[in-house]
Amino acid sequence: MKILLNDISIIPVAGGTQIIEKGYVAIEDSLITDIGNGQIGTDGYDLVIDGKDKVVMPGLINTHTHAAMTLLRSYADDLPLMEWLETKIWPLESQLTAEDIYWGTKLAIVEMIKSGTTTFADMYFYMDEVARAVDESGVRACLARGMVGVGPESEKAFVESKDLVNKWHKQGDGRITIMLGPHAPYTCPPEYLKRVAAFAKELKTGIHIHVAETSGEVANTIKEYGKTPVELLKDAGLFENHVLAAHCVHLSDNDIAILAASGAGVAHNPESNMKLASGIAPVPKLLAAGIPVALGTDGASSNNNLDMIQEMRTCALLHKVNSMDPTVLPAYKALEMATVNGAETLGLGKEIGRLQKGYKADMIIINLEEAHQIPRYDIVANLVYAGQASDVDTVIINGKIVMENRIIRTLNEGEILKTAKKIATRLVN
Repeated sequence: MKILLNDISIIPVAGGTQIIEKGYVAIEDSLITDIGNGQIGTDGYDLVIDGKDKVVMPGLINTHTHAAMTLLRSYADDLPLMEWLETKIWPLESQLTAEDIYWGTKLAIVEMIKSGTTTFADMYFYMDEVARAVDESGVRACLARGMVGVGPESEKAFVESKDLVNKWHKQGDGRITIMLGPHAPYTCPPEYLKRVAAFAKELKTGIHIHVAETSGEVANTIKEYGKTPVELLKDAGLFENHVLAAHCVHLSDNDIAILAASGAGVAHNPESNMKLASGIAPVPKLLAAGIPVALGTDGASSNNNLDMIQEMRTCALLHKVNSMDPTVLPAYKALEMATVNGAETLGLGKEIGRLQKGYKADMIIINLEEAHQIPRYDIVANLVYAGQASDVDTVIINGKIVMENRIIRTLNEGEILKTAKKIATRLVN
């Protein structure tokens, strides 16, 4: 299908802050075939979208979440991380079925599409069902089966991860990528992590792992192994693979040097870290060290939404007040973290994250005719500091229209909401 976006403002996020005030984007099949200033002829296109009073930008990339935890939204709040996990989340998760995961993931995807997310990185269980939901919805995703080295399914996790790679890697018209998902250094002993590192090499996959989320985790790791979590991962050989390190809140200068040398990407989750009082990741120092830092929401039970527009605003404001420097993380940098940096941390930097000829046609069209978007002195600042999920009008992923005029084409939103309510009632009963 050939689609043309005409007379539209464009934020390419492609090597600079330049914005095209009135331009066009041409799409054929799954790719961007042309982009530029002005307007072009509409002949030969199957669909022409009028971009007046709208802006198009790369789709947002949520680099760390647990999608089906939408079913646990607001079930357990205002607790420290370990108490939250051990007394509330893990017991309820044990009641989730494969079918629950399928519907919980679809609920998450509806929320993500409607707030402008076109790609997400997920770590959970029953990942066949997650992949099925992704395939049906048209979104792009990097999926990892959670692996816990100290539990009864420590070996099963290897088998299921390999099956997931064989069945789903690069499926869904290439939208699905599989990674390995060792949960964290505190649930995966060093020998287990060494096996994961070797397995990732064998399968040629990346690794998605929680790292240094709390000060208690770091202190316990040092006490038990004489190393920080990052040092432990290095010695286990994890960084010989592409690593997506979620959180990275409590890092030493040596940890930052290790991450920079390894080429690992960091998924920063400001709202989840704030809500669980885990701390503030040293994002400015990470960026200064050349580490690609992206944004994630974490699960909807610790955020409690999957709104990446809100996450951009929170990220920018949090680091300003933490450093007492209003210039430390500008709006455009937050936008880069949610797009081009997200693509890089997922190993997809040559395919998505920017609007550029030859890249995948993953983009969102945002309505600028809203009271909070006017006046338009700076479109990027408006998006980051004043934008709302409801501003997202149209979502295109892999060259296909997934949402138009805020109506999702690929999923039955009403059925999903109704089913999720029924599952939640069963779980709490």
